[in-house]
Amino acid sequence: MAEPVEKKPEKESPETKGWLYKWTNYIKGYQKRWFVLQNGLLSYYRNQAEMAHTCRGTISLHGAIIHTENYSCNFVVSNGGGTQTFHLRASSEVERQKWVTALELAKAKAIQMMESDEEDEGDQEFPVEISKQELLNAVRGMSNKLEDLRTCNDLIVKHGHALQRSVSDLEQGTGSIKDGGDRKADVASIQPRVKILNERATLFKITSNAMINASTEYLELTQTQGKKWQRLLSHEREQRLRLEEMVEQLARQHSQLEHQCKKTNYNTMERTTNHNHKRTNSNVSHASTAPDSSSATTNTIKDEPKSSDSISNSEDEDDFHDAVTDPEYVDFTVSCAPAHRRTTSNVSAASTRSDGATSHREEETDYSSDQEDAHTLNIVKKREKKREDLPDGDKNNKTTTPVKRASGRERRSRIPDKPDISFSLWSVMKNCIGKDLSKIAVPVNFSEPISFLQRLCEDFEYSEILDRAAGCSDDHEQMALVAAFTVSSYSSTAIRAGKPFNPLLNETFEFDRREDLGWRCIAEQVLHHPPMVAQYCESEQGGGWRCWQEFTMRSKFKGKYLEVEPLGITHLEFKNSGNHYTWRKVKTVVHNIVIGKLWIDQHGEMEVVNHTKGDKCYMKFEPYSYFGGTPKKVTGTITNLDGKVEWVLNGTWDSKMEGSNVIGEAMVKGKSSLEIGASKVLWKKNPMDPQAEKYYNFSKFTCELNELEDYVAPTDSRHRPDQRLMEEGRWDEANTEKVRLEEKQRATRRQREIEAELAQQEGREYEAPNPTWYRAVPDQFNNGKLIHEYQGGYWEAKDTQEWVMCPDIF
Repeated sequence: MAEPVEKKPEKESPETKGWLYKWTNYIKGYQKRWFVLQNGLLSYYRNQAEMAHTCRGTISLHGAIIHTENYSCNFVVSNGGGTQTFHLRASSEVERQKWVTALELAKAKAIQMMESDEEDEGDQEFPVEISKQELLNAVRGMSNKLEDLRTCNDLIVKHGHALQRSVSDLEQGTGSIKDGGDRKADVASIQPRVKILNERATLFKITSNAMINASTEYLELTQTQGKKWQRLLSHEREQRLRLEEMVEQLARQHSQLEHQCKKTNYNTMERTTNHNHKRTNSNVSHASTAPDSSSATTNTIKDEPKSSDSISNSEDEDDFHDAVTDPEYVDFTVSCAPAHRRTTSNVSAASTRSDGATSHREEETDYSSDQEDAHTLNIVKKREKKREDLPDGDKNNKTTTPVKRASGRERRSRIPDKPDISFSLWSVMKNCIGKDLSKIAVPVNFSEPISFLQRLCEDFEYSEILDRAAGCSDDHEQMALVAAFTVSSYSSTAIRAGKPFNPLLNETFEFDRREDLGWRCIAEQVLHHPPMVAQYCESEQGGGWRCWQEFTMRSKFKGKYLEVEPLGITHLEFKNSGNHYTWRKVKTVVHNIVIGKLWIDQHGEMEVVNHTKGDKCYMKFEPYSYFGGTPKKVTGTITNLDGKVEWVLNGTWDSKMEGSNVIGEAMVKGKSSLEIGASKVLWKKNPMDPQAEKYYNFSKFTCELNELEDYVAPTDSRHRPDQRLMEEGRWDEANTEKVRLEEKQRATRRQREIEAELAQQEGREYEAPNPTWYRAVPDQFNNGKLIHEYQGGYWEAKDTQEWVMCPDIF
């Protein structure tokens, strides 16, 4: 692999050059590169042709560390500061030993040369900062030297041609002498030619000397500037390393502070509760309306439960009796639209438990800050009887009639286990701070084996909510179910932090579940930059509904967390009622990018609008707080056209949503509050397989998405090879295939750009490729902005298996 060492003049070091394999990244692995070792520098190029103009990297062997492994072809070369490292592999151990020997000799000579240079130059150091003017002067000086070299080169070419002509003339004259004739006359005719030859040879020599001098000056200038810039570059790399270490250290400190803050806050609340219990013990308990303990409570419980025995034995049971809340009611708060103004409370929402858990609260809590948040409503509800106290006919009045489902064909319930391969996400993301997520090349190690088209289809995992809504005669209850459906789409993200595969342009995904769930869906990647997905779903269940959406996003990596802001809009239309709804999704934040376990939070405000009747639903996804509160809490209200609150919603986006209709107003604790009726469970998450953590925390529905099916389009995500290889646990092959697909897509895009430029030069119109199944049309419900709508034809093409319109993307 390495060529024999070539002996150079004494002023230069021996040169070793040849092919080695260099580690690039986890996607491409080891790549073949051309390495050159000369003058104490180890440099590499992609190929030999690049040596004339582009060097990909260089390590100075002075102070370098050369590490080898026994019985291996691998070796590592790194500079003293650790700012640059080459992980190399030779074709054999013998070849590796040749390189290591050459490197060690070059290192020893580089140290000797450096010591001699230091003796000659003293302690002179280059500054670690350089002004813009100094940089411009250096560049200008090198440009002038280059111009001198070009001039000398032109002169050498000119005088070289003249010299060559003179030599040819002299050869012709010498030939005529050999043929015979008058020797004296011939010699006399040759002498002028010899004189001309000598003159031109002298000019060529002078020009060559000028070229040599100009080259020497240019070399000295570049070496001087090179040392300075190398020092500057080394300083910048050290600064960057220190900055990375500081960021990691700050992240660790931040995590420790979070943990300490939670612990301190918990201890403070516990002491306060114990102190209050000593001060006052009421004999009245209050029912709560929170979800069961298996899921996160939908609202913060105001007071600690207390047993009746401890209350009856209290010596101060009559103290602060006026502060006891009305025993018939429990109260909590929900978010309302910002325009709504009403007397509110700063107390966190009471739970919506239906099993009769008890709680109490004190006067200080009830009246501390009645107007702290003008965007919340105080809600009261009569304490409900325990389930065992209800008549048999009333025990199941909390849920609507479930939708009947057909059995359908047998589908898989899990996928192969995830390989146990650890890798730091920070090592990839640290160079991407402030960049768009869609433009970051992420290896499959951080992905999950489904595409974003399939992830978007997970919105319909709980499609039975829409089937129930389609059969509703009450518009406000229908709105409540639609709101619950929008929340249910986030349930799969609670414990899944993997990134789905970015779809290729014109990639599609269809999911036909009419046989069991009653709906079918088709989605397509309609744009690549910015990435945009269009989706259409239709169902005949419950009277019929159809849902379509266009999804794009704006994402930024902020150092410790990743923020994804959806920009698309979703439409939903029911055939029976004619009601047309729209909404936009809330932000998603991925925490602990630098250190710790990744976790996801959803927060923001969502407004669901019924464009047919004018009703609106306002929901607030509460952000996670270090100072208590209910994680993943969602609260909201449904208002009619006149702004009157008709329904109240509360729950958590990873567990369940409940809703209650407003039945009037009630005076509790001297103030007017909205009173609601019995709660209905609008949505509840299906239980997960206890072994789901082994296969990416996928639900059964998610596992079914990438299952191979016959007769789907050739552009379907199920046919994507890198995604399939990852699902099968062959991650190295998946990374290689991922690079191939991305390069193919880039080549196609470059070809289209060339065609568009050529068409512009020729003055003709260039027809850009369009989505296969969608077209951009004005959206009458979104101020006429363009939205990609399904144009039909996919299912008909599937029936006939005519896929000529589908491009070759895999």
